[in-house]
Amino acid sequence: MDIDILLGLQEFRNGAGAFLAEFLSKMTFMGELNTAILIMAVIYWCFSKETGVYMLMGWCGNRLVNGALKITACVYRPWIRDPRVIPYGDSMTTATGYSFPSGHSMNASAVFGGGALKKDLPRILRIILGLILLLVMFSRCYLGVHTPQDVLVGGLAGVLVMWLTMKLMKYLSAHPEKDFIVLIIGIALAAGLAVFAKLKSYPADYDAEGKLLVDGAKMANDTFKAVGWCAAFLIGWILEKRFVKFTTDVSVVQRVTRLTVGVFGYYIVSLIIMPPIKEHIEGPAGTIISCFLQMFYVAFLFPLLMKLFEKDGSEASEKAAAAA
Repeated sequence: MDIDILLGLQEFRNGAGAFLAEFLSKMTFMGELNTAILIMAVIYWCFSKETGVYMLMGWCGNRLVNGALKITACVYRPWIRDPRVIPYGDSMTTATGYSFPSGHSMNASAVFGGGALKKDLPRILRIILGLILLLVMFSRCYLGVHTPQDVLVGGLAGVLVMWLTMKLMKYLSAHPEKDFIVLIIGIALAAGLAVFAKLKSYPADYDAEGKLLVDGAKMANDTFKAVGWCAAFLIGWILEKRFVKFTTDVSVVQRVTRLTVGVFGYYIVSLIIMPPIKEHIEGPAGTIISCFLQMFYVAFLFPLLMKLFEKDGSEASEKAAAAA
């Protein structure tokens, strides 16, 4: 039935023209990994450190849950299950790993679903965030890269993880000394998932020509990414709390500077530093290390640079004022 729904949407898409498909292609972009990470990073660096930690914590939990479910269920993508399904445009390029549950839906759940759960935000903003999440979920089906069950389970699981994360953050607010326990449990879960992903067996189905339909080892790559991101965030979060202690209560100029420099640095890490690591360290280790560095930059390295740079800047301003 799920494939029949996709075929129905595909028939409608082919007859409706490109406008709606192009719009939903833009909406699906809101659930992509780099989009989600950058939105959360900018919130964390520039606007609300507390909200940023909540979203990043929940997103890392979402990635672990998504990675675990994908390599457990091992559900093939719709076009592999039925060649009649033809994804729109270049949508297949962002469809990595197994199909169930939708990673885009879980990414969007962390950013937009997580925001919609925050009762301290204006009601209209929470409604808009919820609508964006629904549009991201629907876009994955409309573009032909996920089935309805993929996105429904992804969206519901993602929002559940964010709700649990909200409860965890409230607990840590009342018991800040327990943060190290969260670190240990999170690292243990990530390490356990890495071992599971590496050692488990994956289905090996072949087409009529004897060609392997899906390489399970490649499909597990998203799971190893989650391990690196989660470990980096938890370690960076603890280090920032202990040693950096930056604040988002800063001027507009500082926020703009943080946004500009931080995003630029993120792309240096992602586009210049990460590829050689993956190239020279093969297999899961290269994936974990490169993703660890990417998230460690977001959670700790750039906040540390901000604190050092802004401290030097404020001291220079004070000296100039005193000299005047």
